Amino acid sequence: MTDPDRPPTVLTATVPVGTPPAWAILQRRLFDVLDDAWRAFAARYCAPDGSLRYAGPVADRDGGDDFYEAFFNWPVLYRLGGSDELLDAAKHHWRGVTAQLTELGLVVDEFERGYDWFHLGESMLLFYGICAADPADPEFRARAHKFADLYLPGSPAGNYDPAARIIRAPHNGGAGPRPGLQKEWATYGADLAVMRPFGLPLRDLDAITAWDDLTDPDNARRMGEAMNARIGHGDTAVDLAATSLAVNAWLYDHDDRYRDWALDYLGAWHERAAARGGVLPDNVGPSGTVGELHGGRWYGGLYGWSWPHGLYSVGNAAAVASLNAALLGGADELLDLGRAPLDEVLAHAVEAPVTGTDMSISDRWHAELGEDADRPTLLVPNRYADDGWFDHQPPQLALPLWLWHASGADADRERLARIRKASGYDWRTVRAFRNKEEGGHEAPWLAYLAGDNPDYPAEIQRVALGQAARRMELIATDPTDPADLHIHHWQRVNPVLTEALLQLTTGTPQVLYNGGLLPTRIAYWDERRGRPGLPPDVAALVDTVTPDRVRLELVHTGHTHPRTVVVQAGAFGEDRIDTVRTETAEPGHPGDPRSYTAPDVTTRTAELPVDAGHVTVELPPGRRIRLDLRLTPRHRRPAHQAAVPTR
Repeated sequence: MTDPDRPPTVLTATVPVGTPPAWAILQRRLFDVLDDAWRAFAARYCAPDGSLRYAGPVADRDGGDDFYEAFFNWPVLYRLGGSDELLDAAKHHWRGVTAQLTELGLVVDEFERGYDWFHLGESMLLFYGICAADPADPEFRARAHKFADLYLPGSPAGNYDPAARIIRAPHNGGAGPRPGLQKEWATYGADLAVMRPFGLPLRDLDAITAWDDLTDPDNARRMGEAMNARIGHGDTAVDLAATSLAVNAWLYDHDDRYRDWALDYLGAWHERAAARGGVLPDNVGPSGTVGELHGGRWYGGLYGWSWPHGLYSVGNAAAVASLNAALLGGADELLDLGRAPLDEVLAHAVEAPVTGTDMSISDRWHAELGEDADRPTLLVPNRYADDGWFDHQPPQLALPLWLWHASGADADRERLARIRKASGYDWRTVRAFRNKEEGGHEAPWLAYLAGDNPDYPAEIQRVALGQAARRMELIATDPTDPADLHIHHWQRVNPVLTEALLQLTTGTPQVLYNGGLLPTRIAYWDERRGRPGLPPDVAALVDTVTPDRVRLELVHTGHTHPRTVVVQAGAFGEDRIDTVRTETAEPGHPGDPRSYTAPDVTTRTAELPVDAGHVTVELPPGRRIRLDLRLTPRHRRPAHQAAVPTR
């Protein structure tokens, strides 16, 4: 229990920085560059009302997510210590894009009219980020409740059927369930070349056994009709990401209506998985029966195991579900929603090179693995159909990593160790690439946390600086007229990068891109400015992360102003700091000018009781401090933190 009579823990950094570490200088440079970057993006691509300059067409249902995704990580950068103006900018663009999409017919009452949660999850990241960055804002708080209410039992929107425990259609949202698929797929023909790598959406139609069979207009029509009738109805596994709406609303005031719905819906999917040996099915019919629209098959639903992405879509939704269950304090068995799919595909893994292996998505793996794409490595099947598992690709490390982040369980940590051991490439290699999720560098970061990749902090920040510079150049030289823009154009040039900063400053992976919340292991509060994030001049590096321990270093890289930073265990205030072990300079050294260059400053360590959710650190210019925090995880109910929490 917290001791109310113990005064708050205030630590003062006394150890001279000496020669500033490269990682700290690069980190402060990265903050500066990203501040220039988001401004350049807004100036080039945004109208004064916050909308995106766009004059092109939109599809019947698709595309709304792409508009929001252009800004998805801006609130995260603010939470880490980005510009004071960035929060208001993120809100401004959310409002502008929402009004723009309302006019285009994709949004109703500020929420997507009705689309799948593989894409809805992507579009909600900007909104979730704003809520976490400024939970005191009553406007966004009201929206959080309004959006979550769309899925509660008895809601006028009618998205949820409490009797069958299903979301009533794969496309759902502000206008309620929206059966069917986009009109562009009314006939699903071979002219849809972009979809060819994913194969046939349904594989049990007469006379349609290969992609080229869709060149026949009658076959294309029959495929489209069957897709609308079967894939466009019932519930799908990717709808699990809708529970993030409920968790986000619950984090404000712990209204148990949201918790109860989310846990009931997660529980329904867990029961369906348990009934077939643990692996998550991807479809449920209108009556609540798995396989009802697919001849009894547990696979075949929209963004499911068979088509188009398999593990990439189902696994992400399952990982989001597991994270949400952990935040809500649900039964540990609910984390099996995310665990079982990973263990299943790992049981069917093969060893082969990416190059030359038939897979639906290969370009991302060539970027992530570079020359190692030619070497045999661990490949897991991403998809399943009547003939069994297929479409082998390297494991998406974000999925098992977030499971371990959510649970802290030894088994989840050991799964990552097994994957590393079976990989045919060196996890310590840091490559310069970007992907849509602004992720993909989990392997070298995990190697760093394991203690065998010491140069990672500097290397990954150099990569981030290079990628930001490249995108800034693309923006500066972009001749594209808004009328000719592709709706993915903004994502490709978004110069805001947060993966490196999240890993290094908070000990947290990049957010799960298809609808995850972001419970960072460590959060910072700038006491003098009264806002979240690291203060100016201060750099942070987390080098140890376990369920009950986080070790980090804070460095004041400036020379004039003292800084004060509050270090909190858990972004949602859920963890308690039991003790902190720190180091101080021996008397005489802090005032000795020679200590700035001398490598042999004498320090002593001390362990202090804390028994609270945070410690306050005073950082004079040119000083550093190391903190070894011993934690009790999940000591409190997580909650949006509008200010530094009381004891």
